[in-house]
Amino acid sequence: MQPVAESASPQLERIGVRRKIKAYVALTKPRVIELLLVTTAPVMILAAQGIPNLWLLLGTLVGGSLSAASANAFNCYIDRDIDKVMERTKKRPLVTGELSPREALVFAWATGIGSTIWLGLLMNWLAAALSVVAILFYVFVYTLWLKRRTPQNIVWGGAAGCMPVLIGWAAVTGSLDWAPVILFGIVFLWTPPHYWPLSMRYKADYAAVSVPMLGVVRGGTAVGLQVVLYAWATVACSLLLVPLAQMGMIYGVVALASGAWFVVESHKLYSRAVRGAEIKPMRVFHASISYLTLVFLAVGIDPLVHLPIPF
Repeated sequence: MQPVAESASPQLERIGVRRKIKAYVALTKPRVIELLLVTTAPVMILAAQGIPNLWLLLGTLVGGSLSAASANAFNCYIDRDIDKVMERTKKRPLVTGELSPREALVFAWATGIGSTIWLGLLMNWLAAALSVVAILFYVFVYTLWLKRRTPQNIVWGGAAGCMPVLIGWAAVTGSLDWAPVILFGIVFLWTPPHYWPLSMRYKADYAAVSVPMLGVVRGGTAVGLQVVLYAWATVACSLLLVPLAQMGMIYGVVALASGAWFVVESHKLYSRAVRGAEIKPMRVFHASISYLTLVFLAVGIDPLVHLPIPF
C-alpha cells in the first residue's frame, strides 16, 4: 500500500518555535508599528513639556504596539485572499502557511483585548477608548468597508493611523486639546501622499485584486497632482502647531525645511508624470517617511530645548 500524502496540517506542526514567533511578529506589520511609535513618544514629551514618567512612556508604547498589532492582524486575516495574489504581500504568514487563519484571529483578539486592559488599568480609560476606536476604525471602516470600494479608501481609512498621537496625549494628560488635534491632522493629511506613491509602484498588484487605489483608477498626472496638494496641506497644517502649541525655533525650522523637501519631491513626481518620464514614486514614499520622522522628532526635542521664535 502506498503511503498517504501528508496534509498541510502536519507540515505546519513542524514549524519551529523561532519561525512561529517570527511569523507572529510579521503578522503585526512591525514597520507600520515602528512608524506609529515615532509619532507617539514625541507627543507625550510635548504633552508633559518635558520627559514624562518613564514607566508611563514605556507602558503607553507597549499598549499602543499591542493595539496596532491587533488591528494589523485583523487586516491580514481579512485580506488573506488578496494577499496571496499580490506580489508585495505574498510572503505574509497567512499566505505562506506559517500561521493558520484561526491562529491569526486568536492573536488579533488577544492583543486587542490585552491592549485595552493594559492601557485602561495602567494609563487611563480615555487612552484605552481611543485605542479601541483605532482598532475598530481600521478593521471595519478601512479594511471591510472602504478598501475594496473607493479610491478614497486611504484618505478616510488612514484616520486610524492618526490615533496614536491622541492616545499618547491622553495617556499623559487624561484629556485632549488643540495641539493633539493638529498633530492628528498632520498625520491624516500626510497619509495620502505617503501611500499613493506606493500604490503607483504596485499598481499591477492592486489592479489584479480589484482594489481601487488611486494609482490604479487614475493616471499618473492626476495622482501626482493629488500628492502635491496633500503635501502642501500637510506642511501648512504642521505650521499651525507653532502658534497653537507655542513651538520654538527647533520645531519651526525643521517643519519648514523638511516640509520644503517633501513638497519639492512631490512636485518632481507630478512634473515627471506630466512629461511622460519615469515617475519613480518610491522617492516620494521614502521622502514622506523621513519627513514625518523629522517633524515628530522636532516635536519631542523642542520642549526639551525650547528656543522661542522672536515674533
